[in-house]
Amino acid sequence: QVQLVESGGGLVQTGGSLRLSCAASEHTFRSFAMGWFRQAPGKEREFVASIKWGSDWTVYGDSVKGRFILSRDNADNLMHLQMNSLKPEDTAVYYCARDRISSRLVVAADPQDYDTWGQGTQVTVSS
Repeated sequence: QVQLVESGGGLVQTGGSLRLSCAASEHTFRSFAMGWFRQAPGKEREFVASIKWGSDWTVYGDSVKGRFILSRDNADNLMHLQMNSLKPEDTAVYYCARDRISSRLVVAADPQDYDTWGQGTQVTVSS
């Protein structure tokens, strides 16, 4: 079964940047859309961004649009989330996830559409 491992979280000041990475253990990575979600204490898991399989088509949540950039490297089974202009409200545990359906025609933004999750990486933005 594919495993996902996030890295790159940490503590940053408001306005700073971080780059998260997600490494997948299988080459089937390239056949699935991949996404990032985040969850702050006491809040529901929130959609951050996702990228379609086989292309660079990306979708972003409204709260991160224009600040975050999602990319994938299928050759190395990696996905990256470049986070710029960070705000305290971006503080959360960030999870990468794989779509439950391979080669889905659209990009899914509902956590229930994803069935494989990483362990999460903490991002803390200080004010």
